Amino acid sequence: MAVQAHATAKYVRTSAQKAGLVLNMIRGRDVNAALATLRFARKSVARDIEKVLRSAIANAQQKEGFGGDVERLYVNACYANQGPSQKRIRPAPMGRAFRVIKRTAHLTVAVAERPTKIVAAPAAPEGGEGLKRPRGAKPKAKPAAAKKPAKAAAGKALSKTTGGKGKKKTAKA
Repeated sequence: MAVQAHATAKYVRTSAQKAGLVLNMIRGRDVNAALATLRFARKSVARDIEKVLRSAIANAQQKEGFGGDVERLYVNACYANQGPSQKRIRPAPMGRAFRVIKRTAHLTVAVAERPTKIVAAPAAPEGGEGLKRPRGAKPKAKPAAAKKPAKAAAGKALSKTTGGKGKKKTAKA
């Protein structure tokens, strides 16, 4: 049974759309590769996502049944849900007011442990059938079957249409 853990940061001052752009970069990656990606991402929300990812890794380490190897953890799921928006007013010319919406997001990162692969040697089929050939290798020649003889081209006279009333003029070769 693989260990799964998640962490959530609520009310982060960014839009869910901007956070989703960064989360798409780390989805499905190993946690070390994801941390390196977040470290060098140019978006400011990457720092908040890095904190959430580190928290999810720590949560996985505390779970019962964790193998102890952080190298086997990967980002199973990550998403950003929209949080409540703060409505503010900005003064505008001639006594008017513009509304400013300051968006928030809830960031969630889930990590899971990759299952260990048990490698078993595949049984070779009889006669060597079903084995894949190396890339670029030509297929084996099939047994010669009765081929149909090519029909001889009949000597047909070339026909040209004339500009007349649809009459055809034949030229002998």
